Order: sequence, then C-alpha cells, then structure tokens
Amino acid sequence: MKATLWNEGWTFWTDRDPAPAPVTLPHDAMMCSARRADAAGGDAMGYFDGDVYRYEKRFQAPKGPGTDCVQLRFDGVYRNATVSLNGVELARHAYGYTPFTVDLAPALIRDGENVLTVVADNSKLPCSRWYSGGGIYRDVWLLSANERHIPWQGVRVDTLSTDPARIRVRMELAGEQQDGDLSAALTVSIEILDGTGVLACAEGCDVELELPGARPWSDTDPKLYTCRATLREGSQVLDRAEVTFGVRTLSWSPEGLFVNGKRTLLRGACIHHDNGVIGAISAPESEERRVRILKKHGFNALRISHNPASTALLEACDRLGMYVMDETFDMWFQHKSPYDYAADFDACYLDDTRAMVERDRTHPSVIMYSIGNEVSEPARERGMQVARDMVNLVRSLDPTRPVTAGINFMVLMMAAKGKGIYDEGGVAKAHAEGSGGATGNKKGAAGAKGAAEQKSGSLIFNTMMTVLGKGMNRIGNSKAADAATSPVLELLDISGYNYASGRYVKEQKLHPGRIIVGSETFPQDIYDNWRLVERLPYLIGDFMWTGWDYLGEAAIGAWSYDGTSMANVSYPWLLAGAGAIDITGRADAQAAYASTVWNTRTAPYIGVRPANHPGVRVTRAAWRGTDAFDSWSWSGCEGNRTVVEVYARAATVELVLNGKKLGRKRLKKHRARYSVRYEPGRLEAIVYDVQGAEIGRSALVSATGDPRLVAAPESDGVAPGQLAYVSLEIQGANGVMESNADRALEAQVSGGELVGFGSAQPNPLDGYRSGRCRTWYGHALAVIRADGSGPVELTVRDETGQVARTAIALAE
Repeated sequence: MKATLWNEGWTFWTDRDPAPAPVTLPHDAMMCSARRADAAGGDAMGYFDGDVYRYEKRFQAPKGPGTDCVQLRFDGVYRNATVSLNGVELARHAYGYTPFTVDLAPALIRDGENVLTVVADNSKLPCSRWYSGGGIYRDVWLLSANERHIPWQGVRVDTLSTDPARIRVRMELAGEQQDGDLSAALTVSIEILDGTGVLACAEGCDVELELPGARPWSDTDPKLYTCRATLREGSQVLDRAEVTFGVRTLSWSPEGLFVNGKRTLLRGACIHHDNGVIGAISAPESEERRVRILKKHGFNALRISHNPASTALLEACDRLGMYVMDETFDMWFQHKSPYDYAADFDACYLDDTRAMVERDRTHPSVIMYSIGNEVSEPARERGMQVARDMVNLVRSLDPTRPVTAGINFMVLMMAAKGKGIYDEGGVAKAHAEGSGGATGNKKGAAGAKGAAEQKSGSLIFNTMMTVLGKGMNRIGNSKAADAATSPVLELLDISGYNYASGRYVKEQKLHPGRIIVGSETFPQDIYDNWRLVERLPYLIGDFMWTGWDYLGEAAIGAWSYDGTSMANVSYPWLLAGAGAIDITGRADAQAAYASTVWNTRTAPYIGVRPANHPGVRVTRAAWRGTDAFDSWSWSGCEGNRTVVEVYARAATVELVLNGKKLGRKRLKKHRARYSVRYEPGRLEAIVYDVQGAEIGRSALVSATGDPRLVAAPESDGVAPGQLAYVSLEIQGANGVMESNADRALEAQVSGGELVGFGSAQPNPLDGYRSGRCRTWYGHALAVIRADGSGPVELTVRDETGQVARTAIALAE
C-alpha cells in the first residue's frame, strides 16, 4: 500500500474550549489544557485537566490508479478514540497505546469534500498512574492501494541464521484467496537491498534467501537492510511494499541470552512514553534524540514501561542499536486508577496484544515481549487464565522472541493473602459502577468523584516502597512470595523480577531452569546487581527505574530541600524526579555511576550535590540514589559545605581543590565521597591503581565573569515539519554553565511553532507551551517545529534583559 504521512491540515478543539485551531500532528492535547491544584488527575497525572479532544480534517479522496482501497493508520490515540467520516462512525479504539487501522470505504465520498473527525475522550481522570497526554499524539498515515494489494504490515522477515546469513520472507495479499496460491496472472518478486544495490532476490509469497556478506544486527553494529516486495499482474505493478529489517537471531537458556550466538548482558533503563517538555508527542527527532543520549551514557536496552512503544521509538532503536523489551499493559482487569484501561481490558486485551506483536515483530531492536507490569491478578485463577491466553497468543504470533512480565513479589503475595493493593472495591469501585470506557457512559458521577478523592492503590504501594527502600529486595525471599509468584513465572520464558534482587542467587537451587531479568530495580543498587548479572549466567540483565525522567507520579524520585516527598506533594509539582537523565536530556550522577559500573565510561566522574542549600536536610526518595551532577559552579555559595562524589574503576582517588589536596580515599564499589566547602576555581580528581600509579583524572571548573544567556541549537538544519532542539544555558565568560543563577525566560519564534519550552524544574508554574520558563541549575530547552516558511529563528529574553538569538537553516 502507498503510505502518505497525514499529519498536516488538522483542526482541533475541546469540549472545554470549543474554538477551533489549526494543529499539526503528532499533537498532545493534554499539554494544551490547564493545570490546577484541584485537577481530578492529581499528582499522579501532574495536575492536568482532562477533556474530550476533537480533531477534524477535510480532504479530497485520492484518485487514479491504486486508490480502490483507502484506509487510515493511527499509531496511537489517547484514549477511547472514535473515528467518523462524513458523519458515519467507522471505528472505536479504547487503548491509547496500540496502533489501529480504519477502512474509509463505507463512507468515503469519491468526488467532493470529505470530513473526517476523530474524538478522543480523556475526560475522566485519573486514568493513569503517570502523565498520559492525550489526543492524536503519534503519527497518522493515509494508505491507498488497488483492490489486490499488499496490506499494511503484510511483509514479514524472519532471520533463520546469521552464519550464513539466511532469512525467510512471507507476504500476505489482500483481494486474493489466502490459500497460498496466486492467480495465474499474478507474480510476487522479493528484493533485498543493502543501500548500494540488490543483495538477493527471489519470487513467491513465502521464500528463503541467503544474503552473501550480510552483517548481523546488534547493539554494537545496527546494520539494517530493506526488503522490497512487488506485486505484478503481467507487466503491470499493482503494489509495492518495503520493510526495514536486521539479520538477528535470539536464543535463551539458563546459560544466558544470546544475540547472534553471543551472550549479551542488558544494561537497561525503564522509560515512560512522554518526551519531556513536548509532552506525549512521539516524533522521530525526539525519539532518536532520547535513544542517542541514553546510549551515550552506556545503556543498551530499554523497557518500554508500561505500554507498547511508538513506531518512531522502535525505528530509532533499530537505527542506533538499542535492545527493547516491549510491554503490553500496566493493568489487567483490576484498576490501578479509577478510569484506566481495566474497564476495557476483557473486551480488548487480546486484540491489543496482537496489534503490538504484529507491528513490532520485524523490528530487530525488539528482543522481548512483556505481558504486564506488577499485576496482582495472577494470584487467582482468572488472572492465570489471562496470563496463559496472552502467552499463547504471543508465541503463536512470534515464536522467535521470549515472553516475560514485570512481576512484583510483594504485590502478588499480598493478593494471594486476600490483601491485594489493587483489589476491586477500593480504587476502582466507583469506576466499575459509573464508567463506560469507550462507550461514554456518564452514570455514577458521584461515585466516581469519591474514587478520585481516595488514595489510589498506586500511591499506597509507592509509599510503602519509599518506606521500605532497599528492604523491598528482601520481602520477596519468603516461601509465601515464592508460592504466590511461581505459577505465573513458570508460564514465562524469562522471569521479570521487580525489586526482588534478594532472590537472584537462591533461584539457582530453588528454580534451576529459571531465566531471570531484573525488570525494575533501584538505580543505587546497580553495583551489587551488576556483579550478579556478570556472575550468574541465568540473570541476563538489569533495568533501572528510571533511565529518563518523566511527567506525573510527582515527586516519586525527588530529593527535595523543602520537605516535599511523594506522600505530601502538592501543586504545582509536575516531575517524577526519578530519572538518571532529566526531561531535557541532561544526565546526572546516577547515569555516570551506572556507566562506571558497566565499564562503558573510562574517565573518572565528579558529581557535586547542590551547594545552595546550606544546613538543610534533604528529603530523599527511594528511587534516587543521589542528586549530584557534574558542576563546580555555585556563585554566592562560598563556604557552603557540600558532598562531592567520585566514581571510577580504580583503587584510590585523590581530590584536589585549587591546588590543595583534600585527601586520598579508597574507592568502594567504584565510589568515594568527600565533604567539601565550596570555593570557586578548579576541582580535580586523580585516580590510582593498586600499585599507586595514576590511571586517570578529571576536573570541574567554575564559571568566570558575569553570567550570560546562551542559545545553542543541537543541529545545523531542520526540514519542514521536523522538530529542532535548542539548549539554553546560563554561562560564564569561559563557557561553563553556572548552577546558581537561574533566571526566568521568555521565548519567541519565527519560521516555526514552539512545541515545548521548559526546564527540569520539578514544580513549574508556567506550561511548556506558554513561551515562559525558568532555568534549572542553569539549563532550559526549546523545541520548535519548522513550518517551512524560512529559517527557524529563536529569540529568548531573560529577566535581566539579556537576549539570546539563534537561527537554524531549513534543510531539504
């Protein structure tokens, strides 16, 4: 099918704001709504209002050859989507994270104007445990073809072997009998392209090909190829389809996970779906930027928590070499939030699981499917049947990848004892009585209000986790926890352990055939966990919570100096605060510690805890091991005592401040800490091996001169419709960022749309689309969508009157 990106020319309005406005997709409608202290979604969803989002597009039907069949492909609409054409309802789709296709034929006007409307009902909150975003936040494609054609996702490529490189290509046809035999006049040709020419070719709908000299795909060499399938009737081309793939095999056993026959350890990050200051928008530039930054800091695997990834993200992982654990759901049929997907689960979960697997099975980056996260339902037979159904479906659709799930031993143990955190009657009672999910049933409003005012099961659980901290890793060690979790774990190919590292060693005797992945762990435990990953062959990797900070679940990982914690958080707090990399893409000491442990970082790292809170005791969250980052520039903080952390794979370290030696310390678990009084200048760490020979050094310096505002584009050019990223920094004359001179900023743009403007400030009052923000430790970020009218020009003025300007050329 011919696929045309269909993101331009939409009009948008909401029930709260009925004034139509032009928008370009992908579009996060929730990011345009108000934030307020009494918002129904509360801190979990970042205090955003919900609404009913309405989109309209007027268009002429495609004409000419190859337009017999016309469809729309939505990669994701959040949520409860209804698609209508010319007043005729064509489709409904409840889940906000899976793709779906809509056939326009029943209502398409072939000659004249068509009016397409898409309604996403996100009015009932909370519907998620974190910021969901809303509306058509992923790409839309217009598909057209002859009656006989290759359907969307109709070409599948599987690797049979890598030495020699051998693949199997299977193709579906629409408008033909699906018995394996083509009409006599039809032929199908398959070509494999390597970027320079045709590597191999064959004819047929199910063929095997050897690819001479093809390089296997991996995280270190993400070589991609293109499979082109052409459908002909005689000499006439009826349709053509292309799919990108990698030559990559997987195998797994108690001896480990093997990619292309090589044992592979997963250096993993859990990530949510939002992209920081642009909200839930999934654009190729944003997803590639995020993957690139994560990979730069040593990660080689992502757990998409807790929903199917966007196509744009998977394509970025394919191109850059990042392994992916693709996940279906955060909840099953028991609610974790009053208005979440649980109301639609029974009717939709198998279709949504199928949609994820059928879309993602050709992506070489996807190496594992997860059927859920911290669900308590498997404690009962109904939940076990759901688990069996999903596992069987996934294996039938794609037997080449293992099936896993993120299992929390405490959650399942409590459910087995009849004390389930998410049991019906608590969080979800009102929803069960009053919500109709995608049907829009409005009954039971009073009950829904009562549910929204309760403490959610998620908050109760997270609060328990905060209190227990690392003790969570010991709770799963009991026989009761083992008994509660073993039935569902025995269904899986790989057992995902959430906060259960205390079981890693003992499983060798208790469950000798079990393969384990640390599907969710505390970042500060990375040293102990990784030593076990390296030592235990059946433990294939570790995924920290979390690699990239996110919106919502406010303050779950915050280290604050005003007493804020997730238990007492209030408006306007927005960020989770748990990321090793913040929402702008700036890494902190947690990322550096992990890369040191993984031995992907060679130079010593110096992290400094904020020096501008003298004598104030920090409030710490369990999901953060430190709030240090690499800055020795704290104007006005002279004499304040702070903590300096040094990470290195060395025996000892010596810290030197302005030529004065502050002592030599042993590095324990690759880490040493110093208590230091801040004075501007140069802070240097020198590390030594066991013989006392120097093996590395690093230094931080303070900003000099009067701080100034600097704008720096991250790319030289941007094509129309693409996103451009611009970093804003408060710098000294020597180009060093100043951490204690934050300023209010205002931005103006020409040649594009300001899609996001903000910083990692955890509690901003201004929205990311307001054109106003405040730097956070000297840094902010602007994201602009080029409109094609000319160069993108950004002007930013700070509260002192300083102005920073920059321009980005239009690329072809």
